[in-house]
Order: sequence, then structure tokens, then C-alpha cells
Amino acid sequence: MTPAASDEEDTGIHCRLDELLAERGMTLTQLSSIVGVSIVNLSVLKNDRARAIRYSTLRAICDALRCEVGELLVLTGES
Repeated sequence: MTPAASDEEDTGIHCRLDELLAERGMTLTQLSSIVGVSIVNLSVLKNDRARAIRYSTLRAICDALRCEVGELLVLTGES
């Protein structure tokens, strides 16, 4: 029997949302307004606690930040 996955399980993927927002002089509130995603949900993503993300949300964030998916989500080497 395998142990249940922990909510704090490290996926080995880091979201660089904080860095990208800072580079663009944009706040989480502004991004939330542009992409139509709640600040709470963006905060979950920003703090690497997201378990999943819709492609449409990912696309909207990348469009708003003028970045590629690989600039937003990076592998940390841990899995």
C-alpha cells in the first residue's frame, strides 16, 4: 500500500510568477484583473501550491506577461 500524497508534495516545478511580475512592474491584483483569475488562485500558483492549471489560464497568464510557458514554469530538478 502506498502512502497518500501530501498537500506539500514537491512536484519539482517552480512557478516564477513573482519574478515575472516584478520584472514587468505589475501587481498580482493587476494580473488578476487582466486574466480573470482570482487573486487567491494566482497566489496558490505563485507559491508553488497549485496541483493543476488549465491550459486556458496558463495561456492567459503568458499573454498578459508576454512570456513563454517555460519562462513561467521551470523544473527545479527535484521530483
